[in-house]
Amino acid sequence: MKRSLLCSIAFIFLLLNAHAQQSSASHDTIHFPGESHFANVRQLTFGGDNAEAYFSFDGKYLIFQRTDPKAGIACDQIWMGKLPTSPQEPFLPKLVSTGTGRTTCSFFMPDGKHILYGSTHLGGTECPPTPDRSKHGNKYIWPIYESFDIFVADTNRHITKQLTKTKGYDAEATLSPKGDKILFTSMRDGDLDLYTMDLDGKHVKRITNTLGYDGGAWFSPDGNKIIWRASRPRTEAEIAEYKSLLSENLVAPTNMQVWIANADGSDAHAITDLPQANWAPNFTPDGKKVIFCSNHEYKRGFPFNMYLMNLDGTGLEKISRDKGFDAFPMFSRDGKKFVFCSNRNNGGTHDTNIFIADWVE
Repeated sequence: MKRSLLCSIAFIFLLLNAHAQQSSASHDTIHFPGESHFANVRQLTFGGDNAEAYFSFDGKYLIFQRTDPKAGIACDQIWMGKLPTSPQEPFLPKLVSTGTGRTTCSFFMPDGKHILYGSTHLGGTECPPTPDRSKHGNKYIWPIYESFDIFVADTNRHITKQLTKTKGYDAEATLSPKGDKILFTSMRDGDLDLYTMDLDGKHVKRITNTLGYDGGAWFSPDGNKIIWRASRPRTEAEIAEYKSLLSENLVAPTNMQVWIANADGSDAHAITDLPQANWAPNFTPDGKKVIFCSNHEYKRGFPFNMYLMNLDGTGLEKISRDKGFDAFPMFSRDGKKFVFCSNRNNGGTHDTNIFIADWVE
């Protein structure tokens, strides 16, 4: 596959899944037995790689990134669409990024009239090159493009403000439900750390300081806590490999844990201690639980399924059952709807599509 999801490690996971022998049932199933938290599951996109679909503040729209070479979309661009209000109404997304460079990690601004996303378009109009894994023992690695910066745009593809201008990677931005702070990942200080800033890009503050990749961060529903995925190289060999890859603007994100902290970065600690990759975390609407994606059950590296757990890491519950890839969970603010991305019902291809469901407690 030729896509790259810089906001996530999905690029790695989808590559792994490309080698998976999915069961025939997963090719034409939308709702698997055992997915008791889902009701009225509906598929919104059909074809290509559609990922990181997130609700607007009012819950009426989704914004996401899409790659589909067959449709002329060579690498990720940002799309948005109004959610259907009836089973008969189609989901008709439109392009809202510039259509140049590579984009990632989109999010609605509180006014619903502007969006936030990362883009490499100032570094060139073409898709930036993917790394040559053969130079690194064919390990699963993905690039941290220096040309990524964070922009605000209206929903008609017009950039209205550039929020970051420092050298190096700036991306993976999400907003506090309070509508006052942006949380993002940056390499401006030499490591991949978390930062906060105001909606106008001012008052930037670094909130993580431990060696390793920190990314994919979200605020809690009350805005008082954050959750994210992190790698923490420990041994001399792990540290040397991490630093060597980072010097080439690369990361090998196959071993990660879910971390939680106060919104200012204090009291940071891991809440998973599971094998392999544990990532794409988010909070439930009441802020009392966490939902995340993991392949910890499978030594071969796939499938990836979604799990619920308490804030202290206890009470682990598997909630999705696709044999390939389930990830990028997000709840609507009222807790009634749940959106995620999955390989299910892809006709035996490697397509990843967006699904929405009613959430059942």
